[in-house]
Amino acid sequence: MGNRVTREDFEWVYTEQPHTQRRKEILAKYPEIKTLMGPDPHLKWIVSGMVFMQLLACYLVKDLSWKWIFFWAYAFGGCINHSLTLAIHDISHNVAFGNKQAKWNRWFAVFANLPIGIPYSASFKKYHIDHHRYLGGDSLDVDIPTDFEGWFFCTPLRKLLWLFLQPLFYSLRPLYVNPKAITRMEILNALVQFSIDLIIYYLWGLKPVIYLIAGTLLCLGFHPISGHFIAEHYMFLKGYETYSYYGPLNWLTFNVGYHMEHHDFPSIPGCRLPMVKKIAAEYYDNLPHHQSWIRVLWDFVFDDTLGPYSRVKRLCKLAKES
Repeated sequence: MGNRVTREDFEWVYTEQPHTQRRKEILAKYPEIKTLMGPDPHLKWIVSGMVFMQLLACYLVKDLSWKWIFFWAYAFGGCINHSLTLAIHDISHNVAFGNKQAKWNRWFAVFANLPIGIPYSASFKKYHIDHHRYLGGDSLDVDIPTDFEGWFFCTPLRKLLWLFLQPLFYSLRPLYVNPKAITRMEILNALVQFSIDLIIYYLWGLKPVIYLIAGTLLCLGFHPISGHFIAEHYMFLKGYETYSYYGPLNWLTFNVGYHMEHHDFPSIPGCRLPMVKKIAAEYYDNLPHHQSWIRVLWDFVFDDTLGPYSRVKRLCKLAKES
């Protein structure tokens, strides 16, 4: 099973998150960055193409054997579905249609959700706002593992299992850490999603439905693209709680690797985040960043100093709801 990690608690800090101050400094020095904010006119077309590609794949896989269903789910369909979850991440910041068209963004996220097979978009938005507002906030940021996860998944084999089970923890953790009332949009998201699942089942049988859901669960678990879950906020170096990745997988993930830039400017769509780094290069070039999400996963599993406890935590005051 390997040796236990040396870390036995989270890294508690008593300072504000770094993104607020850096945002102020960058905007004061480079006010032109404000022009990068606003909707991405191409996002809705890219996402629509991905959704229809998966619907076509449902038709193509309906007569395959089960081993090929799971192969293509992991190698192809799951990659698209994981990418769609990251499109939903961007859409949750209203970058598909702009802040003035909030309902259009919410419903488009439901549309992007369709190939994922499981209702996701409405719940994600509800909690993702807190992740930005209360980064590392105890009992507020549900992106942070629970104490049980940190305590139990502390050896290479257990950490590997934890990576496989990430979709389970991401879906159940909010219900334990920061439960919130079910919203009308979540109910509508579920009704639309399960209706489409039933239609696909009626048209082409069970295999396409399994193809979609298995792809989602497999590729949100132990998969090269899932390296971003660990790369973004796990403390590989003391004193740094957010990291970027500038490698080629950004092409498949709506530039989610530009994560320091995203937390500094969440209203800038992923397609323009490389321009933020280029304009304000002196703020980012010397910060630690990752070269490979695969290396991130390897180090996380086999480095005894890394594990679910390798996160910064802080106490945050609850902001007043507007």
